[in-house]
Amino acid sequence: MKKNSSVVVDLLLLLLAITVLATPAFSDLVLSKVERRIDVTSQIARVTKTLKVVNSGSESVSEFTLTFPKFLSNNLAYLSVSHSEGKGKAKRSLANLSVKEAHPKGMPDLISFYSVSLPKPLSKGDTLTLEVVAAFTNVLQPFPEKITQRDIHLVMLQESAQYLSPYVVESQSLSIKLPNARIESYTKLENSKVQGSEIKYGPYKNLAQYSYAPIVVHFESKAAFAVAERLVREIEVSHWGNVQVTEHYNLVHRGAQLKGEFSRLEYQDRPNPQGVSAFRHLLARLPPRAHSIYYRDDIGNISTSQMQSDSKKTELLIEPRFPLFGGWKTFFTIGYGLPLSDFLFASEGKRFLDISFGSPMIDLVTEKLIVQVVLPEGSKDISVTTPFAVKQSHEIKYSHLDIAGRPVVVLEKNNVVPDHNQKIQVYYKFSNINLLSEPLMLITGFFVLFIPCIIYTRADFSISKSSAAYLAKLQWDEVLATLQEVQNIIQKCLAAHDKLEASLRDLSRTGDIQTCKAARKSTDSLLKDLSKELRPLLASLQSFPSASQISPKVEELVAKERELQEKLMAKHTTVVEGYEKKSSGRDIENRIASQQQKIIALRQEVDDLLEFIDEI
Repeated sequence: MKKNSSVVVDLLLLLLAITVLATPAFSDLVLSKVERRIDVTSQIARVTKTLKVVNSGSESVSEFTLTFPKFLSNNLAYLSVSHSEGKGKAKRSLANLSVKEAHPKGMPDLISFYSVSLPKPLSKGDTLTLEVVAAFTNVLQPFPEKITQRDIHLVMLQESAQYLSPYVVESQSLSIKLPNARIESYTKLENSKVQGSEIKYGPYKNLAQYSYAPIVVHFESKAAFAVAERLVREIEVSHWGNVQVTEHYNLVHRGAQLKGEFSRLEYQDRPNPQGVSAFRHLLARLPPRAHSIYYRDDIGNISTSQMQSDSKKTELLIEPRFPLFGGWKTFFTIGYGLPLSDFLFASEGKRFLDISFGSPMIDLVTEKLIVQVVLPEGSKDISVTTPFAVKQSHEIKYSHLDIAGRPVVVLEKNNVVPDHNQKIQVYYKFSNINLLSEPLMLITGFFVLFIPCIIYTRADFSISKSSAAYLAKLQWDEVLATLQEVQNIIQKCLAAHDKLEASLRDLSRTGDIQTCKAARKSTDSLLKDLSKELRPLLASLQSFPSASQISPKVEELVAKERELQEKLMAKHTTVVEGYEKKSSGRDIENRIASQQQKIIALRQEVDDLLEFIDEI
């Protein structure tokens, strides 16, 4: 209610200022006919005015003055004025005229003035038709400001049924196009009527200077009040054939805030889903040959998107991870590639990038837009042409294989609407020789890498076979080979131990004593053979002087393994005898409990010694 109250106060002050305004006319211009059309079918209020200007004075006039109430001009996002010729279908708009803000002396602060430079001085009795297009943000105020999930979304528009102008108006009419025919209330004046989803005021005849008749329209709006608090568009130009566009959105729903808790069940209820004040998706119109399109956020890729493309456009319908109610925010990134040939051209010895400035999102309001145009390394003499005022700066970006870095043109603008989505041109000079810099760097890098490798593989760095170092190396290689054989034999012994343990498990399961004894006999035979193989290896190790520190560990390993054999055989004998005497399972477990603990400890010691030897 604070915003609405402040606007009402502004209206009252404006009426007071107009009442006491007693300044002479800016010139002898007269507006013979004024047609105003206000479109509020989206969150942006788009005002289109057709002004038929007549010079009733004796002197020629070269400037025309536009006026707006201060509370509207504070939210003015876009303003363009052009002059037109012809009528009806033959009517055509010519070039846009220069518009700049004016500050005439003696005028009240609650009125904003803009000076329009006419294409040529308007002589006595001459007529000129002007087309004025203005886009306002934040003028559709949610009322009420907080609603529940079940409520419809209502907004309020405050305007004037009469055209505020420093000139006399002979005839004026106003039409307000609403999203639908659901109108809660509107200000009823003379010659006002409702036709479906449109409210009409006028025509009003012979209006004095600074005429003003405040009106308020309260109506339902299902439009997405999507506002990008911050949008960063990075446009990276590669002369290898691609323009990569990456857009980072910080999005908020600026409609009536959600009051109470959110219910997913009620939101998805059929056939009467609730939550009409939330928006589920956004539509982006990309250039026709956009490719490699992605849509993701901090979590990862978002698959709830659809794409349709033809020869004229590519449409991307994206759906956030959750429905956005008033006051809710989300963050996401979309990216896509564009063919370089569609956007890069040459003119007067320079190249120039011709690409859209604003967001491709339909009816999106952007509070702060940052466009970063990343040019190829080596670009110079950079200049930018924009159809409207923007803040410019320059940066350097370093990427792979860059030396001096890539020049970046940074363009910033606040309060951006789709009307700003016009072409901008970034001019720069670039030599084709710079294209070879990165391939040459790669070739040089591979050359520097492989030449030493070639030299290394072809040169003979071997030590003389008669030297002590060479003989020591050969001896050490023999030691390592012997250690490997010892490890292999010990591993076979441990495998035999595991097989013996498995025979005991089978005995407890089947009770087949003979099979268990046969397994014992087979294991005994295998362990004896392996023990014979170990003897010459141990003797060989003891004969090597370089193995003097290793031999004790190997002998300890063999001793521990033999002790482990003995414990396993004793355990096996105890278990088999228990089954032959038909002892109970608990009795057998009690007999072998101490043996089992020793077996586990010995097995751990053997594993530790094997690990130590393996690290040599």
